[in-house]
Order: sequence, then C-alpha cells, then structure tokens
Amino acid sequence: MGGKVAARVAAAKAKFPTVPGTEEAVSEDASESELRSVGDAVGYPLFVKAVAGGGGKGMRLVRTADLLLRSIESARSEATSAFGNGAVYLERCIERGRHIEVQVLADNHGTVVPFVERECSIQRRHQKVIEESPSPVITEKTRRALAEAAIRLATSVGYTNAGTIECLYDERSEEFYFLEMNTRLQVEHPVTEMVTGIDLVRWQLRIAQGEPLTIDPERALTPDGHAIECRVYAEDPAAGFMPSPGLLETYREPAGPGIRVDAGVESGFEVPMFYDSMVSKVISHAVDRRHAIARMIRALNEYEISGVPTTVPLFRWLLEDTDFIAGRFDTTYLDRVLEKWDGASVSLSTDDGVVEQLVIVAAAISIAVKGLGSTAGQSGVDDSSKWRRAARMEGLQ
Repeated sequence: MGGKVAARVAAAKAKFPTVPGTEEAVSEDASESELRSVGDAVGYPLFVKAVAGGGGKGMRLVRTADLLLRSIESARSEATSAFGNGAVYLERCIERGRHIEVQVLADNHGTVVPFVERECSIQRRHQKVIEESPSPVITEKTRRALAEAAIRLATSVGYTNAGTIECLYDERSEEFYFLEMNTRLQVEHPVTEMVTGIDLVRWQLRIAQGEPLTIDPERALTPDGHAIECRVYAEDPAAGFMPSPGLLETYREPAGPGIRVDAGVESGFEVPMFYDSMVSKVISHAVDRRHAIARMIRALNEYEISGVPTTVPLFRWLLEDTDFIAGRFDTTYLDRVLEKWDGASVSLSTDDGVVEQLVIVAAAISIAVKGLGSTAGQSGVDDSSKWRRAARMEGLQ
C-alpha cells in the first residue's frame, strides 16, 4: 500500500471508489503524443503525482494540455531527488474537494478498527497545516460508509498496525474517493487521540507484540468533543511560506485545559535548513468546534516564539476568518484566503475594542511586575502565574 499506483489498484478491487486516473505509472519511454493521449483520457484539470510521493513533493496541478509535458518532467525530477524514484501517474483533479482521512488500526488476528474521520483540507503546497476531528461536514451516514470502505480495503490487503486512508470528498455529491494510504502514524494523529481518548502509539507497540485489538469500534467512531491541530512551521507566510532557518531566541509553549503541544525544541534551538521546518504541533480539545477554536486562539496568543518567522501569526488570523469558523473550506481555501491577508493584520489590530483590551492587559502586567518586586522573598508563590490562570479561565468561557 506504500506505492500509490498499487494502492489504487487494491482500492478498486476492494470496491473503494477511486478518482479517475492511470492504473499504472506513466511510461518513461512514452512519446509526447502518447502522453497527451493519456492526459486527454484522464481529463483536465489533472494532477501529476509521484508514485512514491508524500508531503506534496513530486506533485503538479495541470489545468491545460499544453502544460502536461513540462509538468511531468518537473514532477519526475523532484520525485527522483526526494524519493529516489521518478515514477509518476496521472489523476483527475476534483475541483473544490475536501481532504478527508480515516485512521485505522489492524492487528495480526484479522481485526480492523477504523476511527472517526479527520478533516485535513487546509493545506499549502499540498502539505497540511491545520487538521481537525471530526470534519464539520461529514454526516453520520458518510462516516459509517467511510469506515466500512476502510475495513474492506485494510482487510483485503492483510494490513497490520497503524495506517491512514486518505480520501477526496466532494461535498456537493457527498461522494468520497480513495487517494492513497499512508502506511504509518501521521503528524495529525493527536486530534484522533484527543476525541477518542485512545493512545495510538501505545496500540502500535501492542500490535507489534502480537496482541489482539480490544478497542470498542463504537468508541473509535464516536467523537468526544472536537479537536484542532495547528502545525507550527518556521516559515514566513507573507513570503510564500519560505522556510526560515535560524536560532529560536525565545520559546515558551502554551498550556492549560484542553491544550497539548508536541514539540522537540527549546530556546537556543537552531532550526536547520536541511530538514522539515516544523517546530511543533499545537492541539486544542473542547466540547465542540466553537470552543475548540476559542481554546486554540487563546493558546496561540500565549505561544512565545522569537528569532525566526513562524506560522503562528497566520493561524491567529485564520482561526477568526468567517469561512473557517463556518467550516466553509476546501483544499484551495488557504491559497484563496491568503490573497486578502497582508501579513500585518495579525500583528496589530486597529479595532478599538482590541486596543482597549491590550491596554488593560498591559496595565495588569505592570501592576503584577511591581507587586512581584515589592514582595520578593516574602512568598514562594509566583504571582505571574495567577494572571496566566485568569487569562486561561477567561479563554475557556
């Protein structure tokens, strides 16, 4: 299932709907006319995708036939550099589709447990930046259909351990199509853990030891509240998400009820230029989506990172966008919304109410600092933590 073309064939055999496309890699010996014929048969717009791809690498969107040959050449070159395999295939592009995925666990005894879906439509360069669970648009009927299709596919190939079946969802027709299967635990797995209370990593180890799955399937498919994850990258959104390697001069993570941070950095860490620019993952969990968004905004406002540009300011702004709040987005959403973001609006607001709140907070901090100075040595209690707790309590309302 790690090879995308073979995975598409397996999905079709398991009666899992697939996006129209080539059933095998495009031949490197194919002539220009043959490639054009293949493109016409698939239909435009289409994607050129690396067979061994991932993270958006070796992937090109082709809207017209005259761009096909150049796109195939470019995708092959990038795929060879990234994966050591330049094979590509063609796949129809579903306009305004949503990226929905299903986490599965499968043991060595024939049991497959699918989990509640994850919504991963907010992407840049085909790389996810915000994920959530459950999806704001998937109905219970579709959730069950996705789960049944996932069981059929995983069972048919004898899959074991953790994996993710990624799909494209057409909201208008309420139909879903198989894209690929990631044969590993994914970056966004914490949102699934937060809404189910199931430790996926722990179960990976137990399955590897030969233990049978004892997870209640209904528990795995029934979300408890809502969870959102923001991938914090050392990138500059205002400069086309240009990677920004450098020294983290200040690094202080948010905390509080319903907040989880997965990270491996600290102040003084050097963000390298040779690897993935992700700094951390911030996850919020609450009783529903509205409160999960509120908690995430509060956490991002508490997050202190300096030394390199990050995606945190963009997220602060994005989570208050009307379309995001309403759940009106697809895989092209981020590109569209960035057209109205000037990069400064998230750093300084001219709204009178916001300014007034900032003045009040600044005054409170000033008083707290003075209080700390006058009571130094008299108490072991850090008064600054009281202000932090008060802010968090307000963020929970």
